[in-house]
Amino acid sequence: MAKQKPTGAEPAAPPIVPPDNPVLCNPYEEPHAHWFYDRSTGLASETPGRRPGGFFYKTEEAKRAARGRQQLSLLAEEQRVDFPVVNRLREDVTKWREADYRGASKVTKELLRHWTDSGRAERGQRRLFFCQREAIETLIYLLELRVPGRSTATGFRNFSLSDDDLKAMLDGRPPSFAPGGEFSLTADRSDDEPEDFAQTLLDRPNEAVAGIMDPTPLIRLGCKMATGSGKTLVMAMLIAWAFCNRSRSPASRQFFNAVLVCCPNLTVRERLGVLIPDSPGNYYKVFDLIPVQYRDDFPGSGKVLVTNWHKFAPEGEHTQGGVTAPVIQLPPEDPADFTARVLEEFGTPEEIADRFPLLVLNDEGHHCWRQASEQKADEEIADLDREEKKEAGDEVRTATVWTAGLDRINNAPAGRTAGGPLGGRGIGAVVDLSATPFYIAGSGHGEGVPFPWLVSDFGLVDAIESGIVKVPRMPVQDTTGRPEPRYFRLWQTMKDGMAPGELVGRTGKPKPEAAWEHAQDALRQLYDQWVERFGQIMGASDTADKTPPVLIVVCDSTAIADEFYRRISGVREVTVVGDDGKERTETVCGPSETCPEFANVPGERRTVRVDSRTVEQDEALRHLVSTVGVRGEPGEKVRCVVSVSMLTEGWDANTVTHILGVRAFGSQLLCEQVVGRGLRRMNYDPDPETGRLPVECVDVYGIPFSVIPFKGRPKGTKAPEDQPLNKVQALPARADFEIRFPIVEAYAFAYGGGRVVCDLDKVPKLKIDPSHTPTATFVRASVGYGEGGPARSEGVLRFEVQDRQRFYEETHPQHIHFLIARDVVDRLTTSADGSGGGPGGGKLTGQNRVELFPQVLAVVERFAAERVDYSGQNKRELGLDRYMNLAVDRLAEAIDVKGQDGEPPILPVLKRGSDHGSTADVTFVTRKPVRETFYSHINAVVADTQTWEQSAAFHLELLASTGVIACHAKNDHLGLLIPYRHANTAHVYTPDFLVRVSRPGADPLTLLLEVKGQEDEQTRQKHAAAEKWVRAVNNWEQLGEWRFEVCYDPQRLPDLIAAVAAGEPTPDLTGGPLKLRS
Repeated sequence: MAKQKPTGAEPAAPPIVPPDNPVLCNPYEEPHAHWFYDRSTGLASETPGRRPGGFFYKTEEAKRAARGRQQLSLLAEEQRVDFPVVNRLREDVTKWREADYRGASKVTKELLRHWTDSGRAERGQRRLFFCQREAIETLIYLLELRVPGRSTATGFRNFSLSDDDLKAMLDGRPPSFAPGGEFSLTADRSDDEPEDFAQTLLDRPNEAVAGIMDPTPLIRLGCKMATGSGKTLVMAMLIAWAFCNRSRSPASRQFFNAVLVCCPNLTVRERLGVLIPDSPGNYYKVFDLIPVQYRDDFPGSGKVLVTNWHKFAPEGEHTQGGVTAPVIQLPPEDPADFTARVLEEFGTPEEIADRFPLLVLNDEGHHCWRQASEQKADEEIADLDREEKKEAGDEVRTATVWTAGLDRINNAPAGRTAGGPLGGRGIGAVVDLSATPFYIAGSGHGEGVPFPWLVSDFGLVDAIESGIVKVPRMPVQDTTGRPEPRYFRLWQTMKDGMAPGELVGRTGKPKPEAAWEHAQDALRQLYDQWVERFGQIMGASDTADKTPPVLIVVCDSTAIADEFYRRISGVREVTVVGDDGKERTETVCGPSETCPEFANVPGERRTVRVDSRTVEQDEALRHLVSTVGVRGEPGEKVRCVVSVSMLTEGWDANTVTHILGVRAFGSQLLCEQVVGRGLRRMNYDPDPETGRLPVECVDVYGIPFSVIPFKGRPKGTKAPEDQPLNKVQALPARADFEIRFPIVEAYAFAYGGGRVVCDLDKVPKLKIDPSHTPTATFVRASVGYGEGGPARSEGVLRFEVQDRQRFYEETHPQHIHFLIARDVVDRLTTSADGSGGGPGGGKLTGQNRVELFPQVLAVVERFAAERVDYSGQNKRELGLDRYMNLAVDRLAEAIDVKGQDGEPPILPVLKRGSDHGSTADVTFVTRKPVRETFYSHINAVVADTQTWEQSAAFHLELLASTGVIACHAKNDHLGLLIPYRHANTAHVYTPDFLVRVSRPGADPLTLLLEVKGQEDEQTRQKHAAAEKWVRAVNNWEQLGEWRFEVCYDPQRLPDLIAAVAAGEPTPDLTGGPLKLRS
């Protein structure tokens, strides 16, 4: 039933009652619950199940309020609508995931299993957030299976999003579930609901493209992901999916080998350099995205180009290289020249053509859209002031140039002839990633209407409920006694208290001086909280991260921002007379009117003023802003940022602790856009007990999160999450204490002076059985139809005997033995990833095949002579595949290599591309208590484990101070992991300490030390794996001598170390508390 239109002013909505803890879900698992706000009571209730994908839109009442610069309750003025396509795809992707990605290529399956392996955390790698997993699964599911028309490969017959509906959206038509044949936001829309829009995956140009009257439209897939939820990692995984698949099928165009990454500004472009495979700090290596079997081929399997939209501005008759040429007449740039210029890093025009179709990734893709109509756009911005209209015009230009550039590439002549399932276009697909993929005022589509090609949705509300971002902490009571605190809706309460002379004429906005006067008390109160936090950090131990917290002030206009910056920073311009007698303007630093700690001083900018224009034009300022909160960078000392409207994209500082909004907030979208960039977390280490990320908060004034879960903070209260972070890191000054170690993924048996052995008496005999493989067959010509068994021979159609006599004559037994030996060697030396499979696979990985083969051949000849029962048949019967395969299985399982002393000379198989680790790589933050070190490369030891480990750390420091050991390091975020199996499941073991033990007259020894109170079966398995690791690494002989010991009582640790240092066998002191193994 349609809703009634509002007939007058709505009653004030009840104040929102925040939940005690907005975080409900584990970030690594699909959300199981969400908060639901009761509009009549303001109470939040925990609701089972995942929140459906959807969005909030403005009602007409909200629009009227916005035009009047009012700020009503968001609960009263916004309605929520679901995304049907997103929710249907969620169901289909979940089924596909549960079916182990059926229908995908072998490469795709291995990639998805590698990324989603639950053992990543155990191996010291960051696990994927569920939102990242769902986004990459959805994109691969569509690009590899559904969009190319390979739905049947999934094995499913029924889909929530049917093939017909998907095809309709790819053709630009509405799906069948759209009411009345057109997709409406609700089935029964009233005048208060947004206009209809077509749900589609096709983005059709509004006009001809470079003279092409019927241009090829773009295929677009949109992913809504909250800021801080890891969009860049999703892009890296999508590139890895394309290139790894292409590496196995270089000639196929099913998978992309060229990716164009587009972004809105220079800050984002610089940050996205991590997507280039061979760049320093690339995400493929940092996040271990490439399985070992693809690491050699991945870098050369494709190319990545990162650029911003400005590159798409066409060069015309008066411009070249972005520079105006008023005199020289230049011909207009044709599509071929445009494509060659924009994609020049992909090679020559011929090489570019060979790479079509491209995959395009739009980071911050909400800037890339087409204007619906100028008339509608003008209506949307009619009530904006001059500054807001200019901002809207800049957005229109960005969007127009961006989409037009993609259209030109998509319709390039070479692209329109490209092959492959996504061929016939220069761009196979455009993937948009954005926290806010919605149209804005001036687009003509309606402010807040979502892009119609969204396929995945995990917005800010979901991210807060999963703990992926900081939790907004807002005032819930104050001394005024009002039901709703003054600073909750600051802008409105400011305006309500202003005299007419404090407002600007037609717009009704506060004058800059009035805005400062009426917001000063809120700023001061928030600043006092900042000072408290700053004092905690500065007064913490030396191991604490002393990077200052950051307060953000978001202003409504340039004039208001300038006023706040001047008063906060103390910076002012003065006129001085120079030696030459001429006047000039100088900028000087003075005291801050309200915030002393924010006053700029010579040589240290504590407060910065930013907007998107100045940041783009000033390279030094851009670098300063982009490095806020980064130690050792220009932005390290920044304490306050004053911005207009919102912070520029790409600003990913994680040290924000306080936000003040001095502007109107008339929509849910605006709240997300303004605040989302200030909610990036500092610490991503999950709590080992809960598996969840520890809560981090940011105090927010003036931004009314009426539909977003937030946490209340009564005045004067403190919370544990306010405690400063400790920075645990390697200290360059202690480089002499560095300990390096190999990263071992598997093991192989060395052949060097040893010999191949095989106890044939234990190998099961192989029987040649004529009943399974007949050596002769009688045949006759077939006439007509027969029933039952073979017919008898009658007349001239007699039986004919067919046998393998020619096979016997042409095949020598030695050739059969040679083939078996070859296959056995192949099986034994298969790579450690097990890709060869079968018994014995990979047992002798890395061995010299030339040296192995003659010994294996001798074993095969003995096997053929002694362990094969030929049952009176020709010995060449062994050459049939059935018997050869059985022989290979049995011999590969039985063959081993023995050294001169009878022990298998085992060697480590190191991780490709990153074969060793070091204490120099350690850097992380924690709120747990730490103990400072003096004899370790790493500055501190986290005191979060059992008392015994802390006691052991104390004794190691004491032993180092007396010279018994040289140094030590706790194996925390170090990455020394030992693979082992228990209960038929792969695990990794993390020893507690690495200790470099001094030895008189000998090189130092590195000790793997475990501090343990008791043992169980799995513990013994860990210790056996550590012994194996030490044996292999010592055989490798590249990083000195190693040893493994377990200490069952830290008080006796000096005795253990003394025995190791003296090179003596460690006794088993069964009668005392110290238990040592020989």
